[in-house]
Amino acid sequence: MKPLDPRLLRRAKAARVFLVGSVVIGVATGFFIVVQAVLLAHAIAGVVLRGDGVGRVAWLLVGVVVARAVLVWVQEVVAQRAAAAVKSTLRRQVLEHSLKLGPAWLSGERSSALTTLLTKGLDDLDPYFARYLPQLVLAATVPAGVVGWMATGDLIAAGTVVVTLPLIPVFMALVGWATQAHSRRRQHALAVLAHHFSDVVAGLPTLKLFGRAKGQVRAVREVTDRHRVASMKSLRLAFLSSFVLELLASISVALVAVGVGLRLIDGKLGLETALLVLILAPEAYLPLRQVGAHFHASADGVAASEEVFRVLETPLPERGERTDVPDLRVTPLHLHDVTVRYPGRDEPALDGFDLDLWPGEVVALAGPSGAGKSTVLAAVLGFVLPERGMVIAGGSAADEFTPEHWRRQFAWVPQRPGLRTGTIADNIRLGHPDATDADVLRALADAGAAELAPTQQVGESGQLLSGGQRRRVALARALVTEAPVLLLDEPTAGLDAEAEAEVVSHLRRSGRTVLLVAHRPALLAAADRVVEVGQTSLGLRPSLRSRAGVAG
Repeated sequence: MKPLDPRLLRRAKAARVFLVGSVVIGVATGFFIVVQAVLLAHAIAGVVLRGDGVGRVAWLLVGVVVARAVLVWVQEVVAQRAAAAVKSTLRRQVLEHSLKLGPAWLSGERSSALTTLLTKGLDDLDPYFARYLPQLVLAATVPAGVVGWMATGDLIAAGTVVVTLPLIPVFMALVGWATQAHSRRRQHALAVLAHHFSDVVAGLPTLKLFGRAKGQVRAVREVTDRHRVASMKSLRLAFLSSFVLELLASISVALVAVGVGLRLIDGKLGLETALLVLILAPEAYLPLRQVGAHFHASADGVAASEEVFRVLETPLPERGERTDVPDLRVTPLHLHDVTVRYPGRDEPALDGFDLDLWPGEVVALAGPSGAGKSTVLAAVLGFVLPERGMVIAGGSAADEFTPEHWRRQFAWVPQRPGLRTGTIADNIRLGHPDATDADVLRALADAGAAELAPTQQVGESGQLLSGGQRRRVALARALVTEAPVLLLDEPTAGLDAEAEAEVVSHLRRSGRTVLLVAHRPALLAAADRVVEVGQTSLGLRPSLRSRAGVAG
């Protein structure tokens, strides 16, 4: 585990500002430590040897103590603000990068683990900035200044500190290697726990329906116990390492004190110098001890930041920069020899697929589950890049255009449409923010959902709506757009026959190009053509079954 990851400085400007501020504060702190030690040694020696008063020196000491307190307060404020700024920056960068990576990448990530990383995981950076990094800067500045000043009075004591001081970083490195593994295991246990809870909560209605809800108690308890054990191991390691560092520092200071005492008795060292050395010696070890003490508190945050950088360093798929996308209302769309293979799978999800989609045509994709029908839609949208072949419009490949300009030509309804908290109208206007109330009502009617009120709340992820209602709201959201091409994945699932007939009738009358995934006979019968997606046992390309002229 690196004490300071350079990627953090590159990714977050606030981290660079904070590091510079910490160096300035660390140098000032080292200066005031030396001044305080000099004043204390001078005052005590004056009282013991000369019987001097301490009035003026006492006021100077008060000023130094106040100055050190102010530096600690400034350090805390700067650290907290830097931590908040860095967390905000990293969260924004991860979200933006995840969106650019697209649904294909997100489908391979656990959404609960990613959510935990961006919330609880990055919150663990607070102790890293507020405690660990300031002490790391102090450990790099204070001991050098303290030992240098000690050397002006007692070279032997300074040499003793120089020899014993490196023992603490050595043991810190040994402890750090063990802590790194524990922190990663703890982050993994927390991610598994979050994912398991997410799955249980999502499937709770089904589990309750079949009387299996209580059976999950044991599974949740086992996952929780694994997280508890990982956390307790991290705490045990933290306590043991703190004990080792404290013991090393105490023995080192004792060696300095013994040497100083012997030379003082022999008259080889003055009292004021001896006091100065004894006061400064613990200050040389203190920053390193504090680094070790705060290292464990920051380890979880550092482990989370490493996971963040893993996401941020995932290479983006190569995209074009053209913005002159052909108007698909008058331009055909061609898929030529499209082959898509998902990471970690031996067999391609789509193999050598060909399709010509003409303006105003309704084409249905049929075939067994897993044949690659949804992958066809993903390839058209650019969510996945073909391993071979291409999607062509107006003589140009789709990947030559910027994704945002290309996708404006399409409205998409996936298998599991996503809805956000708010009203039905709010969710429909995601497709067309300027849509009027009349446009919203018309889209609901065209989607076979005229009975739904636009002001009705949908709840988080549409939990206040049934599955069929969520799909109809998503369909209305697609229909309210001005996109010339509709990509629909089972758009009438959950609808009764009458509502389905209304939706099919509207799709036929809309004049838009429609590419839909269908299993239901009514949708297949309404299509101008039905394209069978899937491979035969001989590995042949998908066959094309024409149904031109079939009315809906």
